[in-house]
Amino acid sequence: MKTPQTIYDWAHSRAIIDIGSNTVRLVIYGGPLRAPTTLLNEKVTARLGKHVAETGRLSDKAVASVLAALRRYKALLDMAGVPRVDVVATAAARDAENGPDFLDRVREIGFTPRLLSGVEEAETSATGVIGAFPHAAGIVGDLGGGSLELVDVADGGTSHGVSLPLGSLRLPALRARGDRSFVREIGRMLAKADWAAEPGVTLYLVGGSMRALARAMMVRLDWPFEDTHGFSLAAEDARKLARQLARRGQVTGPIDGVSASRLASIPDAAALLVVLLNRLEPGRVTFSSWGLREGLLFGSLSDAMQKQDPLVTAAEAFVAPLGIDRALIDAAVNWMRPVLPQAAGATQRCAIALCLAAGRTEPNLRRDLASDWGMRKRWVGIDSAGRAALAEALQANTGESSAPAPWMRLAGPQVLSDARAVGLAARLCRRLSACSPAVLGKTALICEDGRLAIRSDVPALVGDGAQRDLKELARHLGVTVAGAPDK
Repeated sequence: MKTPQTIYDWAHSRAIIDIGSNTVRLVIYGGPLRAPTTLLNEKVTARLGKHVAETGRLSDKAVASVLAALRRYKALLDMAGVPRVDVVATAAARDAENGPDFLDRVREIGFTPRLLSGVEEAETSATGVIGAFPHAAGIVGDLGGGSLELVDVADGGTSHGVSLPLGSLRLPALRARGDRSFVREIGRMLAKADWAAEPGVTLYLVGGSMRALARAMMVRLDWPFEDTHGFSLAAEDARKLARQLARRGQVTGPIDGVSASRLASIPDAAALLVVLLNRLEPGRVTFSSWGLREGLLFGSLSDAMQKQDPLVTAAEAFVAPLGIDRALIDAAVNWMRPVLPQAAGATQRCAIALCLAAGRTEPNLRRDLASDWGMRKRWVGIDSAGRAALAEALQANTGESSAPAPWMRLAGPQVLSDARAVGLAARLCRRLSACSPAVLGKTALICEDGRLAIRSDVPALVGDGAQRDLKELARHLGVTVAGAPDK
C-alpha cells in the first residue's frame, strides 16, 4: 500500500543552499509548494565576504569553513534522498578575485552552483517578497553580508533592480568614517546607480540583520508576538526607533531569537535604515522573512500555483494531520456563511480550520492555542490584524472569556468582534456535528427575524452543549435564540 504524502515527506522535498557573504545556509522545504514547511534550516557563519572589500579575495579560512559545511550538506542530502537541490552564490563569490576558483571547488563536492548577478539577486529576493505578500507594491531592500539589493515591486513583477556594496560586513568600516561620511557615501551610491523611489510606498526589508533589527524594535514596543515576518510600522515610527538603535550601546543583553553575531549588526543596520528612510521616503516599513531562497521556490511555480492563497494553503496543510481536510473546512464555511458572511474570507477560513483542529488536541493544550497558533506560529499572507483575528477566534472557540488580550492592540473592535463570532460559530459547529461533513450537510444555521436557530430533521441532534454554544453565539451577535422567551 502506498504511504500517503505528508508535509514532512523528505521524498517530495526540495533543498536550497545559499552561499552568502555572511553565512552558508541549507534549507530543506516540504509540504505544499505555495506554503512550504521548513524541514531543516542549518547555517554556518563563515563570513565568506569579510575580507573581500579590503583584499579583493576570499580568505582561505572562510573558504575552508564553507567547503566543510557543504561537504556535510552533500552527505546529508544524498543519504536522505532529497530529489532536488539548488545551490546559489551571491556577492562574496561574485566580487572576489578568486571567486571562480572557489566555485570550482564547490563543483568538486558534487554541487552545481549558480552565481547570481546583482540584478538577479535583487529580483529573486523581491520575488520571495511577492510570494509572501501577494499584493506587494513598493520597494524591496535585501541586506546581505556583502551587498544591499534594491528593487521595485508592483503587480506581481519586479523592475529596476540594483546591487550596492552596502552589506552588513561592510557597514562597520563605512560608519567608522563618521555619520556625515556614511550618509554621503550611501547617497553617492544611490545616485551612481540612478536609483530613486516613488515617495509614500511600502519598503519591504529582507535579510538576517534586518530581522534582528525588527526584533529589537518589537522588544522596545513590547509587541504581542515575536515573529518578525509581517511586522510593519509607519515610516516615521520606524525612523524614530532606528535612530535610537543606531547609537552604540543601545542594544544590550540578549534578545530572544537573535544570535550574538546578529545582535552586533543591529546598530549598523539601524543606521542604514535611517538613511534609506530619508532618501527613499516610504510611507511604511514591513519586514519579510521570505527573500532569496523563497524567491527561488516561488519563481519556479506555475501561474496557477502562484495564485493560490498562501494562508489558506498553509492552514489546510497544518490541520490535515489532525484529520481536518478541505471537504470538512468547506462544509463548515458553508454552514456558517448564511449567518456569518465573513466566514468565506481567507483569514476566517484559516481561523475555522484551526478552531476545528483545536478540538482534536489534548484539552490541557487548548488554553494556549490562541497564542501558540494565532500569534507565535509563522503565517504567510496575513498582517498583524489578521493574526489578532486568528487569536481571538481561537480564544472564543476554546471557551475563554473575552477579557483584554495582548493582541487586541493590533486590530480594531469590528475585526475582533467578527473573529470572535467565527470562533463561537466554529465551536458550535464541531460540537453539533462532531466534525462530520455529512452531519453539517443535513443541518443549517439560520437567523430569521433576529432569531438564531439550527434547522435539522432530527431535533435530538441538538444537545445541551450545542444549545449553550448557540445561546453564546446569539448573545454575541445581539440576537435571540428561536424558541427562547424574549427578554
